[in-house]
Amino acid sequence: MYTDKKSILQLVALLKEHEVENAVLCPGSRNSPIVHTLVTHSGFNCHSVTDERSAGFFAMGLALHGGKPAAIVCTSGTALLNIHPAVAEAFYQQIPLVVISADRPQGRIGQMDGQTIPQPNVFGSLVKKSVSLPEGDSEEDMLYCNRLINEALLELNHHGKGPVHINVPLAEPLFRFTTPELPEARVITRYQGLNVYDKDYNHLIERLNKYNRRLMVAGQMTLIYLFDKRIGKLVYKHFAWLTEHLGNRTIPGMAIRNFDTLLYTLSEEEKEKLKPELVITYGGHTVSKRLKKFLQTHPPKEHWHVSLNGEVVDQFGSLTTVIEIDPFEFIDKIAPLLENRPCPYPQLWETLSKNIPVPEFAYSEMYAIGSLIKSLPASCVVHLGNSSPVRYAQLFALPEETEVLSNRGTSGIDGSLSTALGYACTSDKINFILIGDLSFFYDMNALWHGHIRPNVRILLINNGGGEIFQAIPGFEMTEETRRYVTAVHSTSAEGWVRERGFCYTAVRNADELAESLPDFTAQDAERPMLLEVFTDKEEDILLLKKYYHQLKENK
Repeated sequence: MYTDKKSILQLVALLKEHEVENAVLCPGSRNSPIVHTLVTHSGFNCHSVTDERSAGFFAMGLALHGGKPAAIVCTSGTALLNIHPAVAEAFYQQIPLVVISADRPQGRIGQMDGQTIPQPNVFGSLVKKSVSLPEGDSEEDMLYCNRLINEALLELNHHGKGPVHINVPLAEPLFRFTTPELPEARVITRYQGLNVYDKDYNHLIERLNKYNRRLMVAGQMTLIYLFDKRIGKLVYKHFAWLTEHLGNRTIPGMAIRNFDTLLYTLSEEEKEKLKPELVITYGGHTVSKRLKKFLQTHPPKEHWHVSLNGEVVDQFGSLTTVIEIDPFEFIDKIAPLLENRPCPYPQLWETLSKNIPVPEFAYSEMYAIGSLIKSLPASCVVHLGNSSPVRYAQLFALPEETEVLSNRGTSGIDGSLSTALGYACTSDKINFILIGDLSFFYDMNALWHGHIRPNVRILLINNGGGEIFQAIPGFEMTEETRRYVTAVHSTSAEGWVRERGFCYTAVRNADELAESLPDFTAQDAERPMLLEVFTDKEEDILLLKKYYHQLKENK
């Protein structure tokens, strides 16, 4: 029987899957559940060494013979510090060593419990990866635990070999051994390019061709990539291609951009029919929470993430494969390897996408954003502030040549305006900045310098606070709570922007907006412009909810 500690079961199962066969075991009580589980499993060659300093070097010698990683397991406290010399040697010799330390629960450290040493990151830069496993055993905790262990073990031979550290906090009781077998733990595999000298990728292509429901998702990317037409024709019909405006033109062919709204309209039965077998992601941040929830509750058999840095990005809790390669090189490489057969899955997404009507709103935040988007010149740059402008712009189709940028790497409001103005400073196009009031006033010092050119056009949505917070499901606010959460205010930008030399216009209804847009979107201007659109946030939310409600009613 194995330990009942779920984190240890995940750890031992993944050590086996990542071909860590040799384990050096040091005595102790806190690490005894790990030791017991390793000794009980027939797949490990276990070696008992009492002195941790010697044990570390002994494990290093095992790893040197044959080049496969070896593990050393120690108890908590100063036992771990004694392994430090071996870790340093392994780092500089590039030897794959897995240091596994048992630890007390974080809440007990320093509380007269016999240990004051914080063990996470104790080796600093001398290890390629250091993780400390979660102390809970919920499904979410174990998903996180699985990812952390995979990440650490993948680093053993990523861009050269070296040591890693896995810290395992363990609460009492320690000596309960009731589990008959190890779980089937998800294994994340990394391909360093599609390169036969790294590992044979034929099996990867076989799996790619086996699946019928294949979904490609492009996250935020600042560039515009022009695919070779021949490659586009070869690869496009095999996948349903999803991206948001922040993905720009990084998909070969027509992208489905209204998937967030589409998913809202579907029943659970319809979502099950859309469930992909394979998801391939590339690029950065994806805003849509509905897409994330859809793929978390209807997980694919496999999720591959393609990126040049080869990092583990597990947005949906189903990542199986990391492919370290430029995404566009990846698409070029797989295009001629795809079997030429009918694929109805992309057509299913495209049909559903085309059935979503173009939204029509009364005067509101959504109306103002939609009106500007419909009036944009053919070639321009659009900067979307956090977070309503990002979501509401997604409801409308942008001109094909429009480039879209946004500070969504951290999903915060910090520096939205400053970043956009810095970009516009060296751009030869009109730069439209769609921004909410909190983001604007938070970053209003961005207008303080002298580098703002006449190509800047700011659409400021001022509805007196953080309207998006009122749309959060299940968050019921009292009047007092609303005052603080939504940062209610009655501030206007007029005085500040006029003083900074902007051409300023205030808009309070649909007619004033229609009258202002022609000048606002015109190519030539002598000064930068700011259009301050005043709306009512309660009315904005009511209209948004009505729009979604009608979508379901009209299906």
